Amino acid sequence: MKTTPKRTLLEALRSGRILVSDGAWGTFLKAKGLQVGENPDRWSLDHPREVKAIAEAYFAAGADLVETNSFGANSLQLAHFGLSGQAVAINEAAARLSAEAAAEAGGEKWVIASVGPTGKLLLMGDVTEAEMAASFREQVVALARGGADAICIETMSDIQEARLALRAVKAHTACTAIVTFTFSRTVQGDYRTMMGVSPEEAAAAMLADGADIVGTNCGNGSERMVEIVRAMRSVAAGVPLLVHANAGLPAQVDGQDVFPETPAEMAAQVPRLVDAGASIIGGCCGTTPDHIRALRAAVQALSR
Repeated sequence: MKTTPKRTLLEALRSGRILVSDGAWGTFLKAKGLQVGENPDRWSLDHPREVKAIAEAYFAAGADLVETNSFGANSLQLAHFGLSGQAVAINEAAARLSAEAAAEAGGEKWVIASVGPTGKLLLMGDVTEAEMAASFREQVVALARGGADAICIETMSDIQEARLALRAVKAHTACTAIVTFTFSRTVQGDYRTMMGVSPEEAAAAMLADGADIVGTNCGNGSERMVEIVRAMRSVAAGVPLLVHANAGLPAQVDGQDVFPETPAEMAAQVPRLVDAGASIIGGCCGTTPDHIRALRAAVQALSR
């Protein structure tokens, strides 16, 4: 039987669809047995069935997009665990597992491979730009080879670090380039990254360097994300915006971070997020397949 080729992620977004992304991976890995101090990225090699099951669970919950188990899989981060020499293998495996889950889910499903910060500060001279660029290049090439449709450079706070990762994607892969920053609310009531970057500054800088999609992840629950998305939209007319909100702000309970926002509470913010300009809505810390299932229902209700 002849099958219709899958559209690219950007083609789907240009059609006006609001897409649903996945939720937290770290929360899931801990539930599956990840120990404190253990490297989560290595699980793609050591526990592939468990990692693939996370992607499968999010697709089953209604996600159109899933990430990969590769957030900290750049060589600079992996060096802390003595794993920098395995960066290529880890990233290829992470992308392949999510890509297999996408293919098995059927229909239009996309893999947006996760690329997090290096943990090094250019400002402090911890690493040179050339070293950081080489680390990102190695990671994104491996993720693309493993089957990623897009690279999601996420949880960024420094424009120059994000720029180096973005340039690696644009120069060395054919993947859609997504860049998201993490913001905190200041005492003045506006939002800034740890390095003092505003949502408007972050979006404008990434678009100037060729990002296809910009947005925000982590650090805030859905309600606060509305304000951040609206600020980004003010300088990003016509560009898809992605938001991965936490399940609320965490509280310490018996020494553990507990995220209080229920699936219903998160889903209730979907109309406001879409009105603010979001094109892709998913979850970050504390979110589960139940949260994604609720987001899917809210998006479907909007389309009706």
